[in-house]
Amino acid sequence: MVTLSDVAKRANVSKMTVSRVINHPEQVTTELREIVVAAMTALNYQPNVAAKALANNRSNMVKFLILEDIDTTEPYYMNLLFGIARGLDKAQYALQLITDRDRLTIGNADGYLITGARTSDFPWLDQLKRPLVLFGENRYGYDFIDTDNKLGTQMATQYALAKNYQSLIFIGIDVKEPFEYSREAGYINTLQQHAKLPRIYRMANRSHLSQQYITEHWHEFAPNTCFICASDRLAIGVVRAILQQGGSIPRDYGVIGHDGVFLDQVSNPQLTTVQQQVPLLGEHLARMLLSKIAQSGAQQGEVLLAPQLVTRGTTRD
Repeated sequence: MVTLSDVAKRANVSKMTVSRVINHPEQVTTELREIVVAAMTALNYQPNVAAKALANNRSNMVKFLILEDIDTTEPYYMNLLFGIARGLDKAQYALQLITDRDRLTIGNADGYLITGARTSDFPWLDQLKRPLVLFGENRYGYDFIDTDNKLGTQMATQYALAKNYQSLIFIGIDVKEPFEYSREAGYINTLQQHAKLPRIYRMANRSHLSQQYITEHWHEFAPNTCFICASDRLAIGVVRAILQQGGSIPRDYGVIGHDGVFLDQVSNPQLTTVQQQVPLLGEHLARMLLSKIAQSGAQQGEVLLAPQLVTRGTTRD
């Protein structure tokens, strides 16, 4: 079995230097790090992960807490978990999924990833002692990763205008949270740039509610209207209502969703949507938290990933 001494001898450095390269690479020069890594590669040396964690007083465990209800029929969180796991695997970290916040601090973990936090959760978050990173925008100074929600609805609104829909209506989610404010802001700002007035209707994120609303107010929506929705779930309800009322999609009515992880593909016709890069978001979450752990909890800031507008059958070619 190859030992630390073997690596040190091949690299012509001390065992202490090899240990620093493994446990605290930021403390050695790039040149020295490359020499030691080359020696480790040549000898096929595998550091003892458990011993390394013990030496650093770490568990090599990250907990992922979901603070919202999950629809298990949709792969959104599966894609996010896959991305997180892929990011953690590279550092040989394990992941534990938590759905009850009261159990988050039970047992060991080096840090926390948390999604679904709402305004009422932040006093509790303030009490946590471990490094944490949020999935989702916040206005409280916590490090976070999210999709650029404002950019997403800007893209959707610009596309609808380019396809010559004359009336653009936003169907929003009735929550007072940053992600929704950002999605509405992208829509509003783009319309203002084109001297058009916004029309916004909000409801809970349920397809039957958006379907019911469009049906009950059908006479208010003239042909040549595009509905820009804050979620694919709301968009599907809008599509169903339009078709049931005899409206023509996409000739007379357009519909654009937001999320692009499952429902956009099962819709008939398939939805044009603002697609989030969910697995990549998960990887960035893992990287940011690992960086924060390595830097003893230092602030990491925020990262917004650009979404993609995927055009399909609910908008004009």
